[in-house]
This record gives sequence, C-alpha cells and structure tokens, in this order.
Amino acid sequence: MSDTQKKKAPGLELSRGTRWAFLGVAFAIALAAFLFPLPESIRTVNELTLTPQGQTTMGILLFALLLWVSEAIPFHLTGLIGMILIALFGVTSFTQVVSIGFGNHIFVFFIGVLILSSFITRSGLGNRISVYLLSKTGNSTSAIIFGFLVAGMFLSMWITNTAVAAMLMPLGVAILKEEGVPPLKSNFGKALMIACAWGPIVGGLMAPSGAGPNPIAIGFLKEMVGIELTFVGWMLYGVPAGILLLFPTWWILLLFFKPEMKRLKKSKEELRAAYAELPPMDREQKVTLVLFATTVVLWLITPLLEALLGVSIPISLPVMITGALFFFPGVATTTWEKVEKEISWSSILLIVSGISLGMVLYQTGAAEWLAIAMLGGVGGLHPFLLVLLVVLIVEFLKVFLSSNTVTATIVIPIMITLAANLGIDALSITMPAALSTSMAFILVTSTPTNVIPYTAGYFSIRDMAVAGLVMTLIAAPIVAATIFIIGGFTGLY
Repeated sequence: MSDTQKKKAPGLELSRGTRWAFLGVAFAIALAAFLFPLPESIRTVNELTLTPQGQTTMGILLFALLLWVSEAIPFHLTGLIGMILIALFGVTSFTQVVSIGFGNHIFVFFIGVLILSSFITRSGLGNRISVYLLSKTGNSTSAIIFGFLVAGMFLSMWITNTAVAAMLMPLGVAILKEEGVPPLKSNFGKALMIACAWGPIVGGLMAPSGAGPNPIAIGFLKEMVGIELTFVGWMLYGVPAGILLLFPTWWILLLFFKPEMKRLKKSKEELRAAYAELPPMDREQKVTLVLFATTVVLWLITPLLEALLGVSIPISLPVMITGALFFFPGVATTTWEKVEKEISWSSILLIVSGISLGMVLYQTGAAEWLAIAMLGGVGGLHPFLLVLLVVLIVEFLKVFLSSNTVTATIVIPIMITLAANLGIDALSITMPAALSTSMAFILVTSTPTNVIPYTAGYFSIRDMAVAGLVMTLIAAPIVAATIFIIGGFTGLY
C-alpha cells in the first residue's frame, strides 16, 4: 500500500540537476496557471466555464503530477507543497485545505491498518501462514506458484500489499536458492518472484484495507456525494473480482514463464515437515491472531452493529479499537515505540494530502470541467461499455503515474463529478475506477509491491512489463464484467 517507502529500481535514480529541472518546470506551470487565465473560448466547454480558482487548482495538480511522475522529491512532500500553493495562490485557506485531509477519518483508518500489519509481520504470524500454505501445495512448481498467489491474495486483503510482498519474497528466494536456480535465467524464478507481487495486487482490490487507493475512494465518496461505502459493500464487488483474477494470473505466469522443472528437489513430506517443525504459536502470535480476527469480524458485521446501537460506524472505527487494544497493559509485548518506527508516516501524508488536493479540485469546479472536457460524450454508451472504458482509462493512466495512490487522487474526483453530470449513481463508475487503480501489473515502478520482489534479481523490468500488459488486457474486461453483473443485481446499473 505504501507508495513512498519505495526502493528504487536500479538505474532509475535522477541526477541532482535533473531533479532541480523538474522542480523548476513544475513551479513554472503552477505559477503560469495562477497568473495567466486561459482564453474564455478554451475555458468554456459545453457552456461550463472553468473558474480562475479552478484553473489555478489544475495548475497545482499539474505541478504535483510532474513531480509525482518524475519523483524529483518524495511523494508526500509533493502533496504537502501542493497544499501550501493552494493557500498561497488564494484558492482556499491553509486551515481549510489541511482540515479536508487530516480531518478525514481515513487518516486514522490507515494508521490502524498499519498497526495491524506491523504486528502480523513482527509476530511471525504472516510467515507462519505463508509456510502453512507452502506445506499444502506440495513440491509441484506450478502448484507452488499458485500457492504464493493465494497466500499473497489472502493476506493483502487485510494488511498492506508491501508488507505481504516483503513476507513472501524471502520465502521464495529461499526456495530458489535451495534449488540452485540462476537469477534472470530461470522461468520458475521469474514466475515465483512475480507471483510475490501479483498475488498481493489481486488481494489488494478485494477489501478496503487492501490497498491505499481503496480508502481514498471511500473518503471521496463520503465527502463529495455523501455515500458511506461499508467494508462489506466494497467486498461485494472486490472479492468476486479478485477471485476471478486469480486463475488468469496463474495461467499467464505459467504461459510466459513455464517452469523448467516440474517438481522441487524437496519432497511433499519434507515441505510438510518444515511446517510441522515450526515452534508452537507464542503468546504474541496468539494475541495478534485474535485481534486480527476480531477486526475482520467487526468489519463484516458493521451493518448489524449499526442497527443494534443506532450509531454510524465508519470502517476506521473497528481497526482503531483493535489497534489500540494491542497496547493495553499485558496484552502484547511489542511496544508502541517499535511499531511506530514501522508505520509509514510518509504514506499517510501522501494519502491525506491527496484527499485535500482532490477535494479542492472538486470544490473549485475543476473536476467537473475536466470530466466534461475528457469524457462528456460517453453518456450514450451502454453501461457495461462505460464501465469497461473507465477501467481501461485508469489502467492506461497507470502506465504514466508511478503510484496507485496518486492515480486515485487524480481519477476518483473526476469520475464522481462525471457521474453527476451523466445523472448516474456515483458508485457505478467510481467503483471500477477504484478497483483499477490497484491493478499495477505492468511496471515495476508502479508500486513498491512490485519493487520488493524485483530487487531479488530473478526477473527483469521487461519480463514483468510484457506479461503484465497481457494480464492487464485480460483483467480489464473481467473486472468490468464482475462489477456490471453484481451491480445489475444490486440495482446499480
């Protein structure tokens, strides 16, 4: 989920001069948008005129977009500077723009998820689950690849994609080294390492806690149109989509990287013995398992609890309750000081600053103008074609945007505004857009979930890009059809 704790892929570092050049161009774009209004003939689209504040906001968004794409400065600093420019250029007050993001409950939701993720990783519970799955796959190489995909998918529904990739990658590398698999030359090595990324990516779109763009989309829906999307409401679309993507993901890995050996040197019995030799669950793992399960149950029964208690329960509340319980006296041995160091505060800053920028884009009318200018003519399309078009547009943008969170920040407000202009339910095009922002199958640099397995050295950027392009073309209609069919039963379409 974290886009800011990204390890750089080799050869992608920019020189100091190049970074300053990007900064100079970015500031020039923002300043020009503020000082020089466009001609009214350009600013007016279908009788909708872009306001000076809207033009300034778009200039600041272009400023942020250029720095996000180039990574001239850290992602989260770009978002914070964008908030400062919004205040300096008089679009709205700094107090207001800060309160939009930091006052959103998604802020504490993300903290809670990262606390839970830290305990699952530190306690060894995540590693235990992964080893257990490997003991069930046997020694068939194709089955092991599938097992890694399943493990990644399941775990990343509940904790960060990056943490899951970090759990799986060492296990995969240990298998490859024991088999004497040469880096960059083994199809099995390529498939297994890419599976360490693609499994978490598929799982990330299945639940709100799975990926950074998910809570951003939920936050925008709440703030812009008052739609309170529940945990179960998201999973209604995300879980079927993820399950339907699992097998095509496996088949594509086997198609492009057919393992050169059918079985490992280790027998099935030895793999089962490796799990059996794990020490019994210690107290920390048991506490983590109980609180993890409690969090999931609370998320799933939120509608029932709301009816019983007569209060609204946002998705942030259950995970903050259980996150706090870890630190009650005598509950867990891991201290807050240790967990605090593993929380990606930069990711949190990126998300809340992204929410602020997206909301200002909406409030100034710039999002509406962009929606009409770019997609105003799609109203006559069949609902399924509209959903498919949204998925394809987002996937195309992901080739250029080096962050799932950044993609969501830019795309979601535009989609919500487009829905209002077309007179359709905001969820009908926001949900496909939100799910698509997490499907970073093509580029290593799109998410740290891809970068972590890449650093092991077993596959190239081209390996992932070629297989990922085919995966994306297959995933787009699957996700679109899933959302459209389920939406037909729920009355969304």
